[in-house]
Parts: sequence; structure tokens; C-alpha cells
Amino acid sequence: MIPRLALALADEVVPHDVVVVGSGVAGLSAALGSSHRSVTVLTKAVLGGGSSSQWAQGGVAAALDPEDSPRLHGCDTVAAAAGLGNPERIFELTAKGPEAIRQLIELGGAFDRDPEGELALGREGAHSRRRILHARGDATGAEMVRALVEALRQRPEVQVHEGVFARDLVLDDDRVVGVLARHPGGRLVLHRAAAVVLATGGFGQLYARTTNPREATGDGLAMAARAGARLADLEMVQFHPTALDSAIDPLPLVTEALRGEGAILLDDLGHRFMPAIDPLAELAPRDVVARAIRARQENGRRVLLDATEVVGAAFPERFPTVWGHCRARGIDPRVESIPVTPAAHYAMAGVAVDGSGRTSLPGLWACGEVTSSGVHGANRLASNSLLEALVYGGAVAEDIESSALPSPTLAGSRSELVLCEAQVAASGAPGEVRAEIRELMWRDVGLIRSRSSLSAALSRLEEWRGALASLPADSRGLETRNLWTLARLVSAAALAREESRGAHFRSDFPAPNAELARRFLWTYSGTSGELPLVPAAAPARARQIA
Repeated sequence: MIPRLALALADEVVPHDVVVVGSGVAGLSAALGSSHRSVTVLTKAVLGGGSSSQWAQGGVAAALDPEDSPRLHGCDTVAAAAGLGNPERIFELTAKGPEAIRQLIELGGAFDRDPEGELALGREGAHSRRRILHARGDATGAEMVRALVEALRQRPEVQVHEGVFARDLVLDDDRVVGVLARHPGGRLVLHRAAAVVLATGGFGQLYARTTNPREATGDGLAMAARAGARLADLEMVQFHPTALDSAIDPLPLVTEALRGEGAILLDDLGHRFMPAIDPLAELAPRDVVARAIRARQENGRRVLLDATEVVGAAFPERFPTVWGHCRARGIDPRVESIPVTPAAHYAMAGVAVDGSGRTSLPGLWACGEVTSSGVHGANRLASNSLLEALVYGGAVAEDIESSALPSPTLAGSRSELVLCEAQVAASGAPGEVRAEIRELMWRDVGLIRSRSSLSAALSRLEEWRGALASLPADSRGLETRNLWTLARLVSAAALAREESRGAHFRSDFPAPNAELARRFLWTYSGTSGELPLVPAAAPARARQIA
């Protein structure tokens, strides 16, 4: 029995074996690996476009050098995770990484090579070896997506629906049985499925300054939260130290590979400040570099990245994406420094999953940035995100293929559709509400947090609850409601973690607390109230987050 409310809302009901929501590296990998079942991919942009994967410049990490090893890669990842990483998952990821890259190359993925024809390996912050692969210098994500899309196009049995907004998960007896999606023209379709895979990426658009595309509004995480899935590490949002300091949205990324090649950070007085802050200087973990830059900015200084000596005249060939963004704004990075600023870049926060990408809800898998898999902990190691998407997308597909899935025609005693908190209305200005949420989060729940700033943010967000009712039921309005939900989740979790660890920094608790070196797990109630924590060993639904 399909939930009655979902049937009443839907203009059409379509059955599938597997529905994958999202078309970045994680979603494409999951769809490609599901070879023996009917698979449908829903994407709110065009296939492969609009995902953070497409925008990823820095590279993808894998231990392919003879002087490197998956264990060394794993040790670097554990260290960067600042006490919250899951070592078992981390070493599993780094062990599977090399073979995942080889398989992608077999599919046609073209990575940069040295003059001898070997894979060219770079180094980035907190990596102890050169293990970062790039494509066309700074277009790695785009190349990985291209190769996967081309492979998927050779699979005519995989259906792809573009321009589709996944609105909510449908549950029947606590099992996810499908997705209610808004198709072009406003038509609502219930995609009924025995297995639903969320691969919707992160939520960088929650912040006024971000490197993430406009589509990165956390829709999958918000859907999973409303459905009651277990969530983890919600306070952990990584800010990239070096986005191009400009007035555009999103901000162009100035890849970390530049610092890996020896570029240095200077303030506008010409002072190089990172060596006095961390022994690794510009190659310190991202949270350290980002806060150091922010501190300079708060003292009235601009910060610049100088690559004139280490890259210089080779800029157009070696880093064409950064070169193009700079030249479009009148900057010549061959001979002048690049103005940079921190910006929201990656969410370690997400849906809690196991090593196969299973969530706490039967019928629901997830992979990529929408998840909290335990491989990033409190501070993602540079260039591990594309690797996680590739490996976990394949793991999800493998698990689904080996599972005895029920028929999409399910019977159950309880039926419900988990809907957005606000009622659907026909008017409103989602752009204004969205902009206010983003400014609030940047100011009060950004790189530096405190009890007073977080409490103020939660109070202000609660005041906006009523305003959500005036938002339209189009994609823009639904995205804004999702951002509001996520703003509350991140703020509440940040308030609960009374310490500083990795990407999460509390000015009122500036040191780590050994007793809090554990992941915080939550479920979401959608109502106001206090914010109890869920111990990691507790059942998923034991307690709720407001």
C-alpha cells in the first residue's frame, strides 16, 4: 500500500527497483554499479551538472606512488579528522582508493601525467606524500564527472530525469518506499522504489560566502532529517581557506594545489603569517589556515596568495580554471598575488551511514557529501571527498545488488508522507528569506562560534518559522525551507558541542575536550525544544534534536 497522502498529491506514480537522487560522482557511481536492476536517476540540474563534484578543482587522493601506501594515506586522514574519524572506515577507504581510480581510468577518466607518461601526483595540506591526482590542472571533478556520465550514457537501461526536484521521502511502516519529486512544469511524480539512494551533495549555500554551486542547498539531508534518519556530526562544516575574494556568488575556488606547489599567504602589508601559526605553514589543515586568514581580515587586513614564483608564467597551462577566474576580474596571477578569503566548502555533517552506505531507515542508502560516513571526522583531509564519493557510490551499488529487496508494492499498517514543515502557499519572496538565512549563518555560525552567537541564531531562525508559510511550492521555495531546516540543525549541534575540534571552533571553549572526542548522533523532530544528545551506542530514535 502506497501512503495515501502521497498518492493524493502525486499526478503520477512510477515504479522502479532503484532511484538515485543526485548526479555527482557519488550518484553516478551508484547508478553505474547497479547493473542488474532498473535504475532511475533524478537530478535537479542536467546530468552531471550543478554538482559540487563538477566544481571540484583540488584533485582526488589515492596512494599510487611506490613510496606511498594506503596505510600512510589512512594515517594522514585519521590525524586530520581530529579525533572524530572512524579508523576502520578510513583505512577501508584508503585501501580501496587505488583500485577505484584504476577503474575510473579504464572508463576513460584522463588524469594529468608527467613527461614519462606516469600519473602526475601532487601534494596538498596535511598529506605526508604526493598522492593527489589532477585533471587539466584544476578541473579534476569535472573530468571525473565527464567520464562517469559518458559511461552512464552507454547504459540505455538507466533512466535519467533532469530538472527534477526531489521534494520528500515517502515512508510506509518506517521503510522508505519512494521519493515524491517535482518535475518540470510543476507535475508531482511519486517515484516508488525498493531502494532509494541519496547522493545530493552538501549545503554550502547555507552560508553567504561559499564555493558551492547554487544547487548545493542540502535537499537530501533535509529530506532524510524529516524522515527520521540518524544524523551525525552536524556541527562540522569545513571552510576552504582560499576562495577568490570577490563580490560574486558562489566564490571561485583558488585550489589548494597552488599551496601544495609552494604558493604563500601574505597580508596586504607583505607579511607572511602562516609559519608563525603552524609548523606546516600554508600546508596546515584547512581549519587552521582558514581561521588564520579570518583573524587577519578581522584586524582590517586583506589576505593574498602569491604564486608568482612557484607557478608564474605557467599559470594558464597548469591552473586554467583559476587563471580564467582571475583574468575575468582583472588579476594576472603570473605577476601579482590573488586576493583570497575563507568560504564554506564542504559538509562533514550528514546522514549517518555504515560501510555499505546504509542509513538507519530500511530502504534508504546514501553516499557522498550528503552523508557522515566517519571518514572525515571533524576536518576533511584535502582531496578525500571525491575519493569517498567514488568508493562509497560503488559500495552502495554493491550492497543493493546483493540485497534481497522487497517488491515496490508494499503493504503496511502505517502510511505517511514526511512533508516540509511549512504549508504550501502561492506567494512569497524566497530570495529574501534565503539571503537573510545565509548572512545569519555566516555571521553567527561560521568559522568562529560562541554560545551567544549560536543562541541568537536559533532564536532568529525560530522567528522565521511563520514566514516560511508564505513561500511558494516551487524549487526555490522548497530549497529555502530546506536551508532553514539545516540552519537549525547545524546551529543546534554547534551549541551542544562545548569545545573546539577540527572545523568547529568555539571562542568560549577554545580547546578540545577529551571527553567529547566522539561523534554526536541526532534525529530531528521539527519542533522547538531542548537539544539532548544521542550517544553513539544508543538506538537511532532514542532521543531527538529540536
